[in-house]
Formats: sequence, structure tokens, C-alpha cells
Amino acid sequence: MRRRLDRIRNWSHRREDFVDLSESPNTSDAEYSEEIVSGSLSASQDESKTDLNEVKGHLEITLLEKHFLQEELRKLREEETDVEALRQELEQERCRNMELEQKLNDIVNARLEDSSSVTPNVPPPHDISSPGKEDAYSRFQSLLLNYLGVDFDDFHLQRQEAAPEPDEPLSARRLTENMRRAKRGLKPITNFMRDLSALSSWYSVYTTAIAFTIYMYATWRGWTISMFLFLAVLRLSLNYLIARGWRIQWSIVPEVSEPVEPPREDLTVSEKFQLVLHVAQRAQNIFGKMADILEKIKNLFMWVEPQLTKKLYVALWVSFIASCLLPYKLLGFIIGVFAAIKFFIINFIFKSCPKLRRRYDTAHIVWTGLPTDVQMRERANASPGKRVPGGGDDVGRGSRCYSTKRGTFHQVFNLPESERPLAVCEGGWRCCLINRDKKTPADYIRNGVLYITDNYLCFECSRSSSSKRDKVIKLLDITDIQKSRVLSMVPGLGMGISIATPFTQKPLVFGTMTNRDEVFDAISAQRNLVVVTETAASPQTA
Repeated sequence: MRRRLDRIRNWSHRREDFVDLSESPNTSDAEYSEEIVSGSLSASQDESKTDLNEVKGHLEITLLEKHFLQEELRKLREEETDVEALRQELEQERCRNMELEQKLNDIVNARLEDSSSVTPNVPPPHDISSPGKEDAYSRFQSLLLNYLGVDFDDFHLQRQEAAPEPDEPLSARRLTENMRRAKRGLKPITNFMRDLSALSSWYSVYTTAIAFTIYMYATWRGWTISMFLFLAVLRLSLNYLIARGWRIQWSIVPEVSEPVEPPREDLTVSEKFQLVLHVAQRAQNIFGKMADILEKIKNLFMWVEPQLTKKLYVALWVSFIASCLLPYKLLGFIIGVFAAIKFFIINFIFKSCPKLRRRYDTAHIVWTGLPTDVQMRERANASPGKRVPGGGDDVGRGSRCYSTKRGTFHQVFNLPESERPLAVCEGGWRCCLINRDKKTPADYIRNGVLYITDNYLCFECSRSSSSKRDKVIKLLDITDIQKSRVLSMVPGLGMGISIATPFTQKPLVFGTMTNRDEVFDAISAQRNLVVVTETAASPQTA
């Protein structure tokens, strides 16, 4: 539009630049007169046209200017209306704020009037309209919001979904590190249990006598709980001194320093395999013991063995009646004295005399006589030909079926009925017997199952239906037992046990054992026990 307006304005200036023909000197008079007449006519027509054009141009200019002025006026009016609307909104907000302040003052005054009406002896509160009081009240309100508002926000229920922890890949180095960490973490607990066992078995007579005297005096004075709390505080104090750098070491049993194994970065495949087998065996044994404990507790309360649960039932009734009739001080004294006699005297007698424990220790009889679910399943599936132990010695051994593939245990190995597998090998250990005195391959290597009893080490061959190829070794005849490798060229720690006897030129080797360390410890412990019993009985017979 502005360009068009500029073109119209420029047109009025251009028409003044045209040449007037009446001023030309080259025309004659006649021509001049005619030209004047015709020129006057044409000039009048041109002037009228140009006047009309000028008028039209000015009219368009004025219309356009009017249009632009109207647009600017409209914009100005819209801006004024916006300012008025904002001004009105501001006034409304001010009025609303004043109303809210008035309501708040009314509520505060009403509460103050109510408090003054409830406690008339208290002087009426001062007017809080003063700026100082308003600041104090606002500060008190902000303190309440700051200290209590955060606590109330903590009670908002928000569901938190725990992200699953990623499983670490299997690594021999990580496995050995976790084993050492677990061993270090359990060391304080094992040391505490070892000290308690040494205290109960009178390892140090003076220490146990002093502990027994202090405990009985505290029980007589009624300070048993206070004594245990004092011991806990004392232990924490010693731990604090140790953490500060003091060297304080006290234990009933002297600690044996174990050789520190240097970390090995480059393990061979055989060593890694042995390490994984060792950890799997430990985990299997730990989970098995935990399952046995939980199943025995369940069967105790579910009356699986009514005779054993009946003892617990009677003991609970006696304890309940005593708690109702006796005063708590006397009841605590009786419990403390019984715990002292049980811990310091009865346990020592039972550990020294296992036969008395099997006959008179009620807790031991109940616990060992409780069957697990596996034992109950085996008992239910036991055939009449299999021997199921019961009563006497069998209670201490559990309710296992002492039988092999070819019949009962004592018939296969031609042993007395009292010779049965120990609890650690009731199912037997799978292995192979390597007899280096034999020349034929069939007799050189035999696959079978290894058992250990109270006095014998029995090997049942799995390839023969007769007992000619079985092996029975008396534990007293074993002159040497060592861990060995079946083949020296194979790297690693080995998976065999070498046993030397006077009746063989070369030691017998039981190889391919996944739980070699457990078997070695069981055979060594039972052999040492038999040797100690034999040496203790030999002077009496002499």
C-alpha cells in the first residue's frame, strides 16, 4: 500500500515536466491560430483530465491515510483496554489479599479467646497486631513448618521398586577373595564360640573357676542381667582401645597363626576346577546342615516322634506353672543356678563321658533322635531286608538304613552288627581303589564306594557280586595316611588319599574323590580316636 501511495505522489510531479507546445517558435500564424484553437480545446480537456486525476489521487491518499490512522487508533485502544484489564485484576488481587488477612486475624483472635476462656487464670494475651509480635508469631510458625513439616513429608507413601542386582561372572580370583572375606568375617564368632567351649570344658582351670565364682555371686545377688550388660560394655571399650591402636589380645585358647596363602593370579585349569569343587562342597555341606536343623525343628513341633515331643511338652507345662506360682526373682535365681550347673559342670561331665551323654543328656537324645525329612522318606521306603537301626546307639547315629547294594552292611563286609558307617559317610564316598601290588588291570583299579566305621575302613567294589574283591582295613593297622595325586604328571593338588599298612608293599590309593579333604579329615580323626582309646585301655588291661 505504501508503495502504491508513493507512485501516485510521484505522478503529480511528473506531469509538470511535459513541454508546452504554444511556446514553440517554428509554427506560422494560421497554423498558430488553428493550433491555438485546437490546443486550447485539447488543453482544456487535458487540464480537466489531469484535475480529475489529481483529485482522484489526493482522494486515494487521504483514504489510505485515514485507513492507517484508524489501524493505529485501534491498536492504541486495544493497548488501553489491556492496561485496564491488568489494573482491574491487580485491584481484585489486592481485595482478595485483604479478605484473607482479615479471615486469618479473625481465626487467630477466636483461638486466643477460646484459650483465654479455658484458662481464666492466665493473663490475656497481648495484641499481636504490633509488628514485633507479628514477627515473633511468624518466626514461630516458620520454625514449626521447618522442623515438623519435613517429618510429616517423610510419611508420604511412595512405592520404591528395587532394581535387581546384576550377577557377577564366575571368576576364580573373585571366588577365593570372597572365601577369605567370609572366613575373616566369621572369625570373631568362631573365636567367641571356641572360648565358650574352652570355658565349659575347663581348659584353663583357674579361668573357669574364677568365671564360675563371679557368675554364681552375681546370680545370688540378682545381678545376672547387669553382669551381662557390663561385659558387653567392657567388650566395646576394649574394641575401642584396639581401634585406637592398643594391642590387647585376650583369649582362653591361644590362637594358632595360620599360614597366609599368597594370592595367585595365574591359576591353572586343574586348580580352578579344584577350587570350584571345594567351594561347591562347602556350600553343599552348609546348606545340608541348615536344612537338617530346620527339618528337625519342624518335626519336633509337628509330633513326628511323639515320645520326643512329649518331653518338650512336659517341660513347657512345668515352666508355665512355675512362672505362674513362683516370684520372678526366685525364678530368675533358679534359672541362673541351673544354667551355671549345666554349663560348667554337666557339660564337662558329658564331654568327658560320651556314654553318660548318650544315656542321660535329654537335649542331646531328643535332638539326635529327631529325623529329617530325608530320613523319614528312607524309613518309609526301607524294605524288610534292610536293617533299620533303633534305640540305644542308633539314636545317636540317626535313623539311617545301613545297607549296601548286595545286602546289609555287616553281612557284606563280614563285620559285627555294631560296626556301622559313621554319620559323615552314611551314603558312602564314591572313589576308585588303586592297588599297586596287583599286576592285572582288573585288580589294579577298582571302582566302588568307601565307608568308615568305628574301627574299620571298608571299600565295596561295584563290579563284582562277591566280597572277594572288597577291601576291609582296620584303622589300627594304618601306619600312614597322606593326601596324594594319582598321577604325578597331572597339575593341581590332586584328588586322592594314600594309606599305608603293614600288609601291603606299596600304599593303597583311593582316588577321584571330589570331597578329598573331608574324607581325609574324617579318616584321620577316627584313626586318632581309635589310637587314643587303645592306648588308654592298654594300661588297664595290663
